[in-house]
Amino acid sequence: MIKRILFTLVLGMALSLNAAFAQSAEGNDWKVKYEAAAAQAKAEHKPILMVFAGSDWCKPCIMLRKEVWESQEFKQYAKDNLVLLELDFPRMKKNQLSADLTKQNEELAAKYDKEGLFPLVVLTDESGNIIAKTGYKAGGPEKYVEHLKELQKN
Repeated sequence: MIKRILFTLVLGMALSLNAAFAQSAEGNDWKVKYEAAAAQAKAEHKPILMVFAGSDWCKPCIMLRKEVWESQEFKQYAKDNLVLLELDFPRMKKNQLSADLTKQNEELAAKYDKEGLFPLVVLTDESGNIIAKTGYKAGGPEKYVEHLKELQKN
């Protein structure tokens, strides 16, 4: 009986993890390297949405990811209108980035996030010129997409 319960629990956890990985694979293509995002932005003539985030310590960053970035409404809008670039600054040792990514993210922060704000969402044109800066906004994905559209009009 205990073996059956343990087997069921392990199987359930494995299926949950598999579903999570499948969902992230079918989601938006978040880049982590600026060169790749810039090349895609130029090729597709789309703005870059850069997100400066602390994925393992910044509560508004985590809320923005859960409430907006992971929503179907945002994913659909982004697929057609944006190139996504995540610039993470984790604090936990287990989540540390490679030296190359850490250096890149610090250099981009020096250019685009001089104030050290988290989360900071920076919209740039395909050449890297700033269109607008924003952050976490309550109200869900629909309101956030509308907010992004307004920022791009200005």
